[in-house]
Amino acid sequence: MAENFFSILKTECIYRHKPATLSEAKEMIDRYIYFYNHERIQSKTGVAPLTLRHSC
Repeated sequence: MAENFFSILKTECIYRHKPATLSEAKEMIDRYIYFYNHERIQSKTGVAPLTLRHSC
C-alpha cells in the first residue's frame, strides 16, 4: 500500500513540478498529501479516502 502511494506521489507531484529546493519539495509533498486524503477521488470507490473512512 505504501509503495503504491509513493509511486502515485512521484508520478502526479514530483515528476511534474520538479521542486528547486528541499523546502519547496516539503511544501509540495504536504499539499499533495492533503489533496490525496481530502480531495482526490479514488477510481475504485468514487470518493476521497477520508470521506470513505468517515462514512464507515
